[in-house]
Amino acid sequence: MSITPRDLLFFIRRRIMVFDPVMLVALVMLAATGLVTMYSAAFDYPGRFELHARNMMLAFVVMWIAAHVPPGWMMRIAVPLFLLGIALLVGVALFGEISKGARRWLNLGFGRIQPSELLKIATPLMLAWYFQRREGGLRWFDFLFAGILLAIPVALIIRQPDLGTSLLVFAAGGAVIFLAGLSWKVIAALLASAAAAAPLLWTLMHDYQRQRVLTLLDPSIDPLGKGFHIIQSTIAVGSGGLWGKGWMQGTQTHLEFIPERTTDFIFAVFSEEFGLVGNLFLLGLYLILLTRGLVIASRAKTEFTRLFAGAITLTIFIYAFVNMGMVSGILPVVGVPLPLMSYGGTAMVTLGLGCGLLMSIARNRHLRQS
Repeated sequence: MSITPRDLLFFIRRRIMVFDPVMLVALVMLAATGLVTMYSAAFDYPGRFELHARNMMLAFVVMWIAAHVPPGWMMRIAVPLFLLGIALLVGVALFGEISKGARRWLNLGFGRIQPSELLKIATPLMLAWYFQRREGGLRWFDFLFAGILLAIPVALIIRQPDLGTSLLVFAAGGAVIFLAGLSWKVIAALLASAAAAAPLLWTLMHDYQRQRVLTLLDPSIDPLGKGFHIIQSTIAVGSGGLWGKGWMQGTQTHLEFIPERTTDFIFAVFSEEFGLVGNLFLLGLYLILLTRGLVIASRAKTEFTRLFAGAITLTIFIYAFVNMGMVSGILPVVGVPLPLMSYGGTAMVTLGLGCGLLMSIARNRHLRQS
């Protein structure tokens, strides 16, 4: 049987052109913005810009592979992937490597991995699978069981301790539970209970976590210590003005006043050099990405794909909102990267995986779960 040029073109389009056009444009523009900003931020970190570009390319490759994964296969791997993630978290608790006072990494011999990143995808995937199986007959105890499933990875990650990642996993899983139809009365009761339990939670927090909250309320209590991050980042954001100081011209950045400027605080670098206009452009790109994700979720044909797509989209929103909020001084400092901007291989690949699965849901929206 001969292969015609038309057949070859069809094969290429089916296997190569799998990206959602709107999402792809937003992601490519965010990636380009991230590379430009990283070049300036990493001026005295030899090799970091190159590693950032490599991580970004790897994330797009993972996204392309994930875009080929059909929703039915996502459902089949949901439980095994979640159980694998929990097993790896237990492995971290027992055998993990300690770095900067936290036990977050697991050495597999050929390299180190951060299993908590896997749970950002595995947890909403598992909960979406669970609610798909219970579709049409949800009871209050189904939401209770879903809450227990969510609490397991969150508790293991908090124990490391890693407050930032635990919040993201909680947000991803919580989004699934909310979108599944959790009553507003229950949400109000949970919020009231959390407020009442705040004094107890304060006593259970680690010293560094309590210090972050106090520093948020008044950074001047330790201007050269815990408050240094917030003070310098807010100075950088404000000094950018309307148009910014120009690329590679940020004084806070190049005089090394901004700590962690290639990771958690890269938004301060961007704000100083590109100003309010640049920030509005960046927010516009994230808005396009988030809007497209919500459109994909609204058009999904099964409960599983609707819940999972919505959770991934809201997780990206939490990433951006929390990072920009902490850099601007309106939220406590937690280890949350800015999507496609911050340096970090595991977080970048996880983002690529999530976006690729979103694109797969968009491509297969005409199919119903059998």
